Amino acid sequence: MAAARLGSPPLARGNPWTDRLWAADGGLTPARAGKPVRVHEISDGQAEQAAREYADMHENTVFVEDGQHPRISEGAGTIGVELLAAGEIDTVVLPVGDGALITGVARWIKEHAPDTRIVGVCAKGTASMAESWRAGRVLPTERADTFAEGIAISSPISESVARMRLLVDDMVVVDDADILAAMRTALATLGVLPEPAGAAGLAAIATHDVPGEVLATAVTGANVATSLFGDVLTVTEVSH
Repeated sequence: MAAARLGSPPLARGNPWTDRLWAADGGLTPARAGKPVRVHEISDGQAEQAAREYADMHENTVFVEDGQHPRISEGAGTIGVELLAAGEIDTVVLPVGDGALITGVARWIKEHAPDTRIVGVCAKGTASMAESWRAGRVLPTERADTFAEGIAISSPISESVARMRLLVDDMVVVDDADILAAMRTALATLGVLPEPAGAAGLAAIATHDVPGEVLATAVTGANVATSLFGDVLTVTEVSH
């Protein structure tokens, strides 16, 4: 993950899940802590259900859902630490799926720079979290229609919605075409090809009137489908 102030090189690189695991386990991943790691062959889209069933069948096993438990979200606060270390920021713009990333970063920033605004970004075809944030309650949608799989959420977690209501100042949505354009911009200017979800913040900055002179976002580039490479390099618009 690259946490970047607009107009400057990336400030930090890492893995958001690694950040969360280290924060939750005092600096230890499960393997380093001597915990067993089980790998199962699971069909696409069935991993979460399989994990839930495993937890139900095994005593002293807890299913940990990203976005539900605040201690997991707080690991993302390391992004906020590094952003503020670079100087004052008017607005931080972050992609929103289940809300874990934005609430973790916002928790730190609101504590140490309360005047900094936090803006969340959803893809237009999967805006259930934005709608839930505005309504103050969970508003699920029938489906998540976007190529930005990392923020494709159709049924938000109520605990995450509640935390976002406390920590997030505004929510906006962007089209898939805007995200694709932002991916191209990141590749050309930062030398990073972000995954679609990771480019959502850049897309929002480019297409919305985000307040402030100094803006920041987080750019991730670990999960780009190879099928998108041609689109990023040659196609100017994606439609869904």
